[in-house]
Amino acid sequence: MAAPAVQSEAEKIHVNSRESEDEEEAAPQEEDDSDTEEPKEPRIRETPEDLIFEATVNTVAFHPNRDLIAAGDLDGDVYVVSYSCVEGGNQELWSSGHHLKSCRKLDFSSDGQQLFTVSKDKSIHIHNVEGGKLVTRIPKAHSAAINSLLLIDENMFATGDDVGMLKVWDLRRGSSFMEMKNHHDYITDITIDSDKKILVTTSGDGTMCAFNIKQRRFIVQSECQEADLTSVALMKYGTKVACSSNQGLIYLFNWDGFGATSDRFAMRGESIDCIIPITENILCAACMDGVIRAVNILPNRVIGSVGQHPGESIEQIAKSHEENFLASCAHDQKVKFWDISDLHDMVVSDYRKRKKRGQLKSLSKKAFGSGQDFFSDLVEKEAEVDKAEPEEAKSDSDSD
Repeated sequence: MAAPAVQSEAEKIHVNSRESEDEEEAAPQEEDDSDTEEPKEPRIRETPEDLIFEATVNTVAFHPNRDLIAAGDLDGDVYVVSYSCVEGGNQELWSSGHHLKSCRKLDFSSDGQQLFTVSKDKSIHIHNVEGGKLVTRIPKAHSAAINSLLLIDENMFATGDDVGMLKVWDLRRGSSFMEMKNHHDYITDITIDSDKKILVTTSGDGTMCAFNIKQRRFIVQSECQEADLTSVALMKYGTKVACSSNQGLIYLFNWDGFGATSDRFAMRGESIDCIIPITENILCAACMDGVIRAVNILPNRVIGSVGQHPGESIEQIAKSHEENFLASCAHDQKVKFWDISDLHDMVVSDYRKRKKRGQLKSLSKKAFGSGQDFFSDLVEKEAEVDKAEPEEAKSDSDSD
């Protein structure tokens, strides 16, 4: 092999001086080029970037009309962040450390001007959204740690605690006007009908309760299920109540039949910790296996995977004000965003196809399927047939 050529010192100096002269001659041209060079446009992402926190986030909520998201963590800190699909566009607006223990639930008022938070320290805090100022503090709102929160209207809200006490509050009075203890374990979730009259709670005691807040009375308690009921959602234009459980079951109740279930079906997600409605027929379920599943109600079908926190139990999910994003928080100390815009056009048929073993279908670019899941059945978009094949949901009534 020939040896590489070696330059003499004189040759090196001559070459270097010639190169420096060439650089000086080219310098003005480079300056001209830099003057005319346009700055690069920021990259636009499909969803906002993940938010990373120092502690596990327990709860998230979207602002009702602005691109803001609030998060409460295990240390009791509360954050409000402006989110954007522009890369690097997320910005923390303010944070608060007024809670002494874990912030378990938070939500924005309907006008977006206030942020309500409840905590394991038994307190209720109300912040001004613009600057984060603490405007109202109820230090001993319950005798036990508060676990759930529902804002009813601009004046009323409800809270539930770890021993099963439900309280309904009126801000004009500055106190609760209704207190009911019909559960004997922690209240996991609260919802209300569109008339703001019938309030429904779920509990770790395996029951669902209904209350008439206009008449301030208890209506009925459901039969006890074999699992903790972890979350509740109204579906089918308020005619069905869906309750998730810590054994991977979703229980369905008729609105006028709270006492007993009308149907139930199982998923492969182990514990289902949170459900929220996306459309009147489709809900998203956050599961202990770290997968967020899109589920159709009647016919009961698991459509596919919306997103995931690999190997981490998901605490809560929330839907954005434009209903195009889903946010999730898990034990990985992250809040992630998922695109759910396609779910609004999805229709599930009663037609059953031959069962196939395979991955859970991914419903967004960031989602990936789970090899342990099964999917079958026909899923359509409004003008497209056979676009997806969902995981099978084992149902007592309308499956198999």
